[in-house]
Amino acid sequence: MDIMLFAPELTMVATGLAVLLIGLFLPVNSKKVLGYLASLGILAALYLTVTSLGTNSLAFYDTLSVDALSQFFKIVFLVVALLFSIAAIKYTEGSAHVEEFYVLAIFATIGMMFVASANDLMVLFVAFELASLSTYALAGFEKKNPQSLEAAMKYFLIGSLSGALMLFGISFLYGVTGTTSILGIAAGGAALAASPIGLFAVVLLIAGMGFKIALVPFHMWAPDTYQGAPSIVSSLLAAGSKKMGIVAAFKVFIVALIALKVEWQIAFAVLAVVTMTLGNVAALSQTSVKRMLAYSSLAQAGYITMAFVVLTPMALGGGILYALSHGFMKAGAFIATAAVVYMVLSENKDAQNPDHIDNFKGLGQRMPVTALSMTIFVFALAGIPLTAGYMSKFVLFSSTIQAGFAWLAVIAIINSAISLFYYAKIVKYMYFLPGEGSKISEPLPYTIALAVAVIGVLAIGFWPEPFIYWAMEAGKVLLAGGI
Repeated sequence: MDIMLFAPELTMVATGLAVLLIGLFLPVNSKKVLGYLASLGILAALYLTVTSLGTNSLAFYDTLSVDALSQFFKIVFLVVALLFSIAAIKYTEGSAHVEEFYVLAIFATIGMMFVASANDLMVLFVAFELASLSTYALAGFEKKNPQSLEAAMKYFLIGSLSGALMLFGISFLYGVTGTTSILGIAAGGAALAASPIGLFAVVLLIAGMGFKIALVPFHMWAPDTYQGAPSIVSSLLAAGSKKMGIVAAFKVFIVALIALKVEWQIAFAVLAVVTMTLGNVAALSQTSVKRMLAYSSLAQAGYITMAFVVLTPMALGGGILYALSHGFMKAGAFIATAAVVYMVLSENKDAQNPDHIDNFKGLGQRMPVTALSMTIFVFALAGIPLTAGYMSKFVLFSSTIQAGFAWLAVIAIINSAISLFYYAKIVKYMYFLPGEGSKISEPLPYTIALAVAVIGVLAIGFWPEPFIYWAMEAGKVLLAGGI
């Protein structure tokens, strides 16, 4: 049956409904159990996804696909959701709205999973909006925090514009080809290439998806939203929501709009260079660690975008592997920042800018597990060997050189070198500058989430072969034009 192909999504839906209904009848001091229930449901969905690797099928009148690409990105989304869910057990402690928090995150993940499986642009758009609407609410979850409300409002306004541009572009594709099927649009590529409307649709779709991926100049919302939203939510936005935009762009451009490859390939080359450069340069001057990580996330998006330019099997595999690696690295970095914010607010609940880099002084003595984890994450983001970041960059950059785009690889390598400055700055503050206060007990949920993320980062770094193989298999789906 078609529906059984989507057992992970059904498991997530059941988990979300169970968390919501059970939460209605629990007193506030007992709602901590909802975090464990949500984590268990996400873990079950992750298990079902991993065990279904190798499945290749179309379902529901060919509007949804289950293949190596969709399953790989579902694993990315579920891993990020699991890290989020575990860490949120501490963040939501004592809150009266625990069930709403988890349900929004679960349904955001469901939306991302359906984007990964979408084989029709209307299905893709609806799934995109399901994830987006949920994350808008999560960004403004701290209703008494003006920064959180500002983050949610900016995210909502820019996200709404992004959705409108995407839908406008989809309407043009439908007008020329008479279908919203991704494979059907690819089959009508000759008509798109011969019509100026096709080029206009490409521009609209690049702009619409560029907002979600946070490519320059469509990035304006990202630093403010990542800084203002709760740190736990920022981990979901940077490590999960951004990957949703990437897999959607993979499907739309590399499969549906392959006939217009020359036009969008040039655009992505420019966007990749500008995004990685501005992201790294802007991060150099930041004193807010969350804002620094936001600009770092822009730079990472620029690196992944190189795959759209090179378009070889290895480059696509490298870009897809980078998505998984970035999920572990960036989610872990934001969760480590959340632990520091918890430390600062537990000592002074009225503290302003709890993510300021000065609060990381002496963290190696005060919160050794958090400091060590953060060190691993930032070194991985910089591309230090034996980490996931290094392996991803090695595959992506080397494939770029092999394909004759040495100039692009050189720019990316220079940007990686620039990023070392601000990543090393965080490590310097944690280990080489004295901090105030004594050692504190690190919350177990944060510690577990950090440990899982560290294991993921080091596993890809020390044992990359299976991960590279899975990423290459996912890339083959794109080059084959879908199933």
